[in-house]
Amino acid sequence: MSQLTETAVLEEIHLAATQGFCAGVASAIEVVDRALHKYGNPLYVRHEIVHNTAVIEDFEEKGVVFIEALSDVPENNVVVFSAHGTAPEEYVKAKQRGLHIIDATCPLVSKIHRQAVRFSERGVQTILIGHKGHQELIGTSGYVDQGLLHIIETVEDVDLLELDETKPIGFLTQTTLSVSDTQSIISKLKLHYPDIIGPPKADICYATTNRQNSVRDIAAFCDVIIVCGSPTSSNSNRLREMSESLGVDSYIIDSVDELDFSWLADKRRCGITSGASVPKKIVDDVVVALKSRFQNIKIFQDENIEKGIHFPLPNL
Repeated sequence: MSQLTETAVLEEIHLAATQGFCAGVASAIEVVDRALHKYGNPLYVRHEIVHNTAVIEDFEEKGVVFIEALSDVPENNVVVFSAHGTAPEEYVKAKQRGLHIIDATCPLVSKIHRQAVRFSERGVQTILIGHKGHQELIGTSGYVDQGLLHIIETVEDVDLLELDETKPIGFLTQTTLSVSDTQSIISKLKLHYPDIIGPPKADICYATTNRQNSVRDIAAFCDVIIVCGSPTSSNSNRLREMSESLGVDSYIIDSVDELDFSWLADKRRCGITSGASVPKKIVDDVVVALKSRFQNIKIFQDENIEKGIHFPLPNL
């Protein structure tokens, strides 16, 4: 943490209402913990179980080995598939190697996979809205007939689509996108393709939506917002982008060690939020650091609306 040389004027900390792991992340982490207890180490996990540095480093210390290629897992071993979802061909490869699969895919992502399959079975030209190269989008793409698949990232990409308007067209989205940006893309799709088919409910998950709404709330009166999250986390980056789009300086940090007090120079109210895969301890560490640096600082937080949400665990 860098030292602050300017006059310290910070008076208030405003914590976003939603903090800590979402239900999907909490479930995935518990799956790995239980698998370690049952099967011991090394335990192989395909891709980072969630996109958070602290979580990954903690598991590596316990003997978890994160891999990208299933060929790196010894035959007849155990492999955990990450929360982001895995393409169908990877399940086939795993079974061919005699691997016991533990599937930690978030249920909200699995829901999109099922819709993708239904679209392909009906011959629906499927537009996936998301970030190319993100693990979730790679996994979902595998459930779509490749001859029907179209991936877009921005509103401008809608104009580049080449679709047969005599055949059905549908769209699905990655779960961790900006709500407002995604709605803009969907609105333009509906303008171009009035008969386009969408999912029964929005694909963007409740945790992503809640966190973005919470940031919007605190941005109304904060001078700066600190986002606790890893650079690889899509939903954490969307929080930083949203803060900045609302005219509030925003910084993303992986841990309290990256906190730069100079960001807070001449600021009175600091907001703190976190991505859905961030341990609450990281937010707590930042609060402790600010309390120790600024005397008599006041802390405000609304009740966490996500309390009590849990997802069932898969069979181990």
